[in-house]
Amino acid sequence: MTDLPLRSLVLSVALVATLPASSVLAQGAASTARPVDHIAAVVNQDVVAASEVQQRIERLREEVRRRGDVLDMEALRKQALESLIEERVLVTHAREFGARVDEAELDRVVGNVAAQNRLTMDQLMERLKAEGIDYRRFRENLRDQIMSERVREREVQGRIRVTDGEIDKYLEEQRAKASGNPQLNIAQVLVSVPEGASEAVLAERRARAEAALARIKGGEDFAKVAREISEDGNKAAGGMIGLRQADRLPDEFVNVVKPLKDGDVAPQLLRTGAGFHVIKLVQRISPAASGKAMQTRARHILLRPSAQLTAEVAARRLTEFKRSIESGRASFEALAKENSEDGSAPDGGELGWASPGGFVPEFEEAMNALPVNGISGPVASRFGVHLIQVLERREVDVDPKQLREQARNALREGKYEEAYQEWVKDLRARAFVELREAP
Repeated sequence: MTDLPLRSLVLSVALVATLPASSVLAQGAASTARPVDHIAAVVNQDVVAASEVQQRIERLREEVRRRGDVLDMEALRKQALESLIEERVLVTHAREFGARVDEAELDRVVGNVAAQNRLTMDQLMERLKAEGIDYRRFRENLRDQIMSERVREREVQGRIRVTDGEIDKYLEEQRAKASGNPQLNIAQVLVSVPEGASEAVLAERRARAEAALARIKGGEDFAKVAREISEDGNKAAGGMIGLRQADRLPDEFVNVVKPLKDGDVAPQLLRTGAGFHVIKLVQRISPAASGKAMQTRARHILLRPSAQLTAEVAARRLTEFKRSIESGRASFEALAKENSEDGSAPDGGELGWASPGGFVPEFEEAMNALPVNGISGPVASRFGVHLIQVLERREVDVDPKQLREQARNALREGKYEEAYQEWVKDLRARAFVELREAP
């Protein structure tokens, strides 16, 4: 199993306002099927109830309607049944080969189900009882899902092979890419120009910026002038924007600093829609040439969609969390401890320091776009939906062995989906499946 930080994430489930028994008891339905129900399929040591198939059909039909596609009920029925059979295959395999899930962890997941539905534990148990759902069976279904996630990650990762030749090719491609996309630390003094400014205001603003540039050319400290004159959010930091990839900076800034050396100030003002800029190149780093990498320390809150919690609902809840954090009504750490559905929850969502390639691509792309202390919107990955905050960044030396390991991780991630589909196909082929007709 890989050491990537996001590989430890576990699957969870949440209830919606209505809790139909057959949908909640997606695993182990045989022991709780209603008297009028019948068995649609036997899968290894488990069964699929006809009522589950019907509910899955309804869900798929609603998705088809939202897309505006043509309904094909026979195709939907086959898709619904096959998806449920596949779920049973994975669950029964996980029960046989999965690691034990301790009661404390299961307690936390159950508590999160209640919290996501704004229920106390007593209210959750009352809701389950009203729907005819046995609480112990409910817990075991959650246990099955956690084990399924862990077995999936362990066994799929074990199938992925990356050759030295692939690593060599990847590193060469990255070197070529990095040479045209260095990291730049640019500082600026911004004299803003209001939209629709008159010629007189424009001239006054230009003169103010020219005076700042003249002071810097005359030997005054750039940071001092920026703190006195600049009208942007980085003035307290002496105008420094911080290290960013060139492709994440305005093209005008990148073009201005191209001919500059570290420490140089552009000889002319830059005019943009924001106003007049005095630009300084603080530092240019080409990771391929320098053997350096930018590490990020981040934390997150993870909500995992399921049959009972759509990705849209999870995203809305995370958006609410973001508003609460930004307004000061709640802290990121506290919300992560109470709600995040992975092993980082006890640490307030902390994921530690990570090098490039340390997270799944969707997560890493969103994280890299954030400034320090910035909070993302909801970010979807195969593990669920995340709210991400960047805490710190640092530049570190990377030796050739570390570079190759980062390349190996990135290549493994790129092969994951294909390996997962092959794994599922193999499990399905080995499983005992018996389809049954309605009595």
